[in-house]
Amino acid sequence: MNIKQSFLFTIMMNANNRITKIFSIEYPIIQGGMVWCSGWELAAAVSNAGGLGLIGSGSMSPDVLRLHIQKTRQATNKPFGVNVPLLYSHADDNIKVVIEEKVPIVFTSAGNPAKWTKILHDHGIIVAHVVSNLYFARKCEEAGVDVLVAEGVEAGGHNGKEENTTMVLVPLLKKFINLPLVAAGGIASGRAMLAAMCLGAEGVQIGSRFAASIESSAHSNFKQKIIETGDGGTRLALRKISPVRIIRNAYSDRLEEAENQCLPAEKLIELKGKGRSRLGMFEGNTSDGELEIGQVAAFIDQILPVRDIIKEIINEYNSTLEKLYSF
Repeated sequence: MNIKQSFLFTIMMNANNRITKIFSIEYPIIQGGMVWCSGWELAAAVSNAGGLGLIGSGSMSPDVLRLHIQKTRQATNKPFGVNVPLLYSHADDNIKVVIEEKVPIVFTSAGNPAKWTKILHDHGIIVAHVVSNLYFARKCEEAGVDVLVAEGVEAGGHNGKEENTTMVLVPLLKKFINLPLVAAGGIASGRAMLAAMCLGAEGVQIGSRFAASIESSAHSNFKQKIIETGDGGTRLALRKISPVRIIRNAYSDRLEEAENQCLPAEKLIELKGKGRSRLGMFEGNTSDGELEIGQVAAFIDQILPVRDIIKEIINEYNSTLEKLYSF
């Protein structure tokens, strides 16, 4: 094995990569646990293809989550996990289901990493936590989290108020934090994955690209909207409440007008209403629903099977790395 081959093998596949080692996966690719998109079919498909599939519990009641965990187990014998956004009222109940079902890996986000980490560890569960700034990264280290996910503002869905980009956030956390680091936000290709590794990540979390996959549980109307979203087709909305990146549509336009009028937070909450993301992402109302997706939607132009997506990413990663050697 020559130097180049050795380097490729070390970075992508084996024991020197802490992400693949911790999660016992072939490739350091984690599928984002997206609401309304990340059901058992997507999670199992990603795990079967060599990555780490995550069930997105944010849009699931405890009973629904339990069913998806059991179906994932039937569909794969590879490691998988559950993403639990702690801001939801049913998060605590979903954590209890995760423990009862002996899920091996949990990704938490949008809350205090100390709340559940020790309890999950006591049950033998690996814990990763998603952060958008250095302050919470340090809190994760104090809490004993196993893996840190650095999510930039390019990402779809809920974002940090600091609006740190992935390009800035990953090397910042790498400089000050010793935890294994996963980059998220704006990553949908092998080139982007390699860039994240160069910045200091040991793995990547990919959401939008998998949201538009065949196995995604999102409505076909939403998937079609993703591949139609061009440059500048998303915006960061609801900065006064909880920043969320969404596709521009009639609902988004109404939000933007209200925000430009400097309406108070309670008025924005009233305008948003309830069930807006379900309406758009799961029920397929692409005009009045909230369509959570990342800026990288501008890059996505096909709805493909998960296995093809991962194969394409890995091949492009390796071919790009080879080109760098030629320089």
